[in-house]
Amino acid sequence: MAMETKVRRIGNSLGIVLPKEALHALKVEEGAKLYLTGGPEGSLRLTPERPGFKEKMEIAESLMQRYRNALRELAK
Repeated sequence: MAMETKVRRIGNSLGIVLPKEALHALKVEEGAKLYLTGGPEGSLRLTPERPGFKEKMEIAESLMQRYRNALRELAK
């Protein structure tokens, strides 16, 4: 499912407006927290806040930092 949107000026910042189809697919409403996580080839993943998600991401980032050399070797 590919959806197109544009980067727009919102006050002094830049932002995007999500189409209603994207909001429906994410099962979120106005005011919901969303997380952007990096993906392969410079892509980003948009994930709605779910119970425990933030804590899991903190643990994953800690492990990736701790084992960065091993992960780099495995990626070769």
